[in-house]
Amino acid sequence: MKTFKIQQPDKGIWEAITQKIDNLNKPKGSLGRLEELAAQICLIQQTLTPTLSHPCHLLFGGDHGIEREGVSVSPREVTWQQMLNFTKGGGGVNMFCRQHGFDLKIIDIGVDHDLSNIEGIIHRKVAWGTENFVHGPAMSHAQMEKAIDIGAEMVDACHDHGCNIICIGEMGIANTSPSSIWMSIFGQQPLDECIGAGAGLDNEGIRHKHKVLTQAVALYMKNRLNDSAEEAIRYFGGFEMVGAIGAMLRAAERRMVVLVDGFIMTACMLAASHLYQDVLHYAVFGHCGDEYAHARMLSLMNARPLLNLGMRLGEGTGALCAYPIVESATRMINEMNNFDNAKITKYF
Repeated sequence: MKTFKIQQPDKGIWEAITQKIDNLNKPKGSLGRLEELAAQICLIQQTLTPTLSHPCHLLFGGDHGIEREGVSVSPREVTWQQMLNFTKGGGGVNMFCRQHGFDLKIIDIGVDHDLSNIEGIIHRKVAWGTENFVHGPAMSHAQMEKAIDIGAEMVDACHDHGCNIICIGEMGIANTSPSSIWMSIFGQQPLDECIGAGAGLDNEGIRHKHKVLTQAVALYMKNRLNDSAEEAIRYFGGFEMVGAIGAMLRAAERRMVVLVDGFIMTACMLAASHLYQDVLHYAVFGHCGDEYAHARMLSLMNARPLLNLGMRLGEGTGALCAYPIVESATRMINEMNNFDNAKITKYF
């Protein structure tokens, strides 16, 4: 697999960061998570004056063979229909990107539909959806490599235009299924505690989903080539998910802030962290979604999401909603006065 050079941010400036934040004209610690966020971004950028420039949102679209097993209430054609909707500006992701000034990139990395003539879509199709992992691996080694490369390529293109903060979203019917399995495998959690309703399954639908995924995991355990993270990613992942992993890893390699969205993108970050643990230093978790087990998955990485709005739309929308908080953190450290300049008595 492609090698990434991801390093833990140098903590040599930590004392200077702490002193600057503590000397802003406010009670020590009174801005809570904003202070923690500012310190994280200072470490990532290795500066006491962090900036957020040319924010970009990558939305990867792909279909899943497992959808054929009836594990989602939504049919697979919704994937390509929504991709078209995004090009017309009508999705939730479009609205939030407009609101917060994000440059939206819509990428067909594996949609089971011909989108080649659609303006506004970046065409990087690995295949027309993945294979059904009930019967074997979702993708080949070569396809996994290609999806990783595409994710990295998209980040490089954004970085070359001055981007230093990236948000990643997805569109792929049935992608809560591989996410649940990754949570179970990487988090060493019972599978039944990782499976939820997805886009709206009823109790019977959830039971069926559990039966199908249990069968798939049993086959994987029997036939897997090895017990590496790469093998679990290849066996169950969607192209849009593996592309997102490649994007996360490249962004961390380039010392960019990575905004992490809901259940699916959190599963991708969990998988990415089992390839390169230090990727987590670059992650800002936007929100805790309404999908069952999301909160537990976040806890597996000791992640503290910024928002909890009961969202489960996907597309990266929850992370986009959290962006103003990240912006507030950078404004705090750059624009607030300190005690000396403000001629205020420092009382601690």
